[in-house]
Parts: sequence; structure tokens; C-alpha cells
Amino acid sequence: MHFPVVLQLGRLSIAPHQPMEMLGAFLGFRLYLRLRRGAGDPLPAERRLVVLAAAIVGAALGSKLLAIAAAPPPTLAGLLDIRVLMAGKTIVGGLLGGLAATELVKWRVGERTATGDLYVFPLIVGIAIGRVGCFLTGLADDTYGTATALPWGIDFGDGIRRHPTQLYEIAFLALLAGALAWRARRPYPRGDLFKLFMAGYLAWRFGVDFIKPAHVTLLGITPIQLACLAGLAWYAPHLPRLLGLRRATAPADPASLASPSPDTLAPPACPTR
Repeated sequence: MHFPVVLQLGRLSIAPHQPMEMLGAFLGFRLYLRLRRGAGDPLPAERRLVVLAAAIVGAALGSKLLAIAAAPPPTLAGLLDIRVLMAGKTIVGGLLGGLAATELVKWRVGERTATGDLYVFPLIVGIAIGRVGCFLTGLADDTYGTATALPWGIDFGDGIRRHPTQLYEIAFLALLAGALAWRARRPYPRGDLFKLFMAGYLAWRFGVDFIKPAHVTLLGITPIQLACLAGLAWYAPHLPRLLGLRRATAPADPASLASPSPDTLAPPACPTR
């Protein structure tokens, strides 16, 4: 395989990154609608629309701002280039930006219901499919790993065999989806699947980014890793209970329990880094 891979459609040559992101977003949203119909939604349709809009706007802003922090010179230099604006995004920034915007809007409207569970599996689908586009794009995507002598290292076009971190992430997401689907077979407090997804993904990204090239570091840690630590700190009070290290107290309201089915999803914003 030669990188970058170019999709041929007749005489038209298409770079794979944007089409794969669009496909991931489309399939993730279709899955969201299907799960919402099947499992139900704890929010009225109007309230869900407000929360969803906040999540999308927050994800867009967060993904771009963290991308600028992670790679200031190349990102800032291309801010007037629509191609750079579309490509220069981060998954971690999108997730945390969407979370922050959602929590802000819920606080503003007085909504206390956990709303994230419907987003989990669509996000996993969207991110995984988007990572296929990252892999096919090769060096230009800036999501490849550092050099390695391991037999599965891949030459993305510069003669250096590197960790295929995009494929590592797809494999991790498949394992995470399986674990969350198993957990969803039993009743659980609403919001727990989303908390588990976020904590799992942020912990993964913090670790795997040590084998990715870094444009900016602080004490050996990149801005994306710092954002992962901030997100993990947000969820830290819940982790002992989520991981079974502390017994959960019975909820006062049975309605706060989700049904034993994977009902956690939302439309994904699958960025680059």
C-alpha cells in the first residue's frame, strides 16, 4: 500500500479523510436515531434538541481550539485556508468542548437528567470510521505514530516505519464498545455509560499520545494529554464506583436507572488528531 491512498471515482481523485469523516458522522447519526427510537430518551424532544445543538457547537469550538494549542504554527498559518479549517481538529477537544457546552446549557435551563448515554455508541462508530480516513491519509494527517522496529510498523511514505496509531485506536474502540455493550445489559444509573466511555477514551489518548510526534510539550506532555488529564480529573470522583471499587448507593428515583440496553449515543464529530 502506498500513502497517501487516493480514492478514484472515474477521473476524479478524492482524498479519503473528509469522505470517511462524513461517512462516520452519517452512520453515527443513523445509529443514534435508531437507538433513540428503540431505547427511548429521558429528555423531551425539544429539550434534547437544545442539548444536542449545544454539544455540536461546543464540540466544533473545542476541537479547533485544542488543535491550535497542539500545533500552533501550522494551524495558525492556515486559518484563512478552508481546507486547514476543516482538517485541523482534535477528537479530545471535540469531546471535552461538547461536554462543557452541554453541562453549561443544562445548568442554564435547570436540567439535571443525565443526557450522555445516547451519544456513546454513535461516537464510537464515528470516531472509528474517521480513523480509517486518518490512516489512509498518511503523513499529511499528523495522526501517525513515532518510529518503531516492530514488525507491524508502517511506512506512510517517508521511508520510516511507524506505529499505526490510527489502527491501534480502532482496535481500542472495538474493545471499549464491547465492554460498554456488556455493561449495558444490566440496569445502570443514567449517565454511567457516557462517563465510562469518556474516562476510557481519555485515558487511552493520554497513553497512546506518548508514541505520537508532538509539536508542543510542557514537561514532556502535549496539550492534548493535558486536556485528557483535565477530563479525567472531572470524572475522578465517579471512577471508584464505575470501576466497582466502591459500592453504588441505591438511587432514590427508579427513573434514574437506564434500561438494560445500550442506549447511549449521539452524532459524532470525528476530527483529526
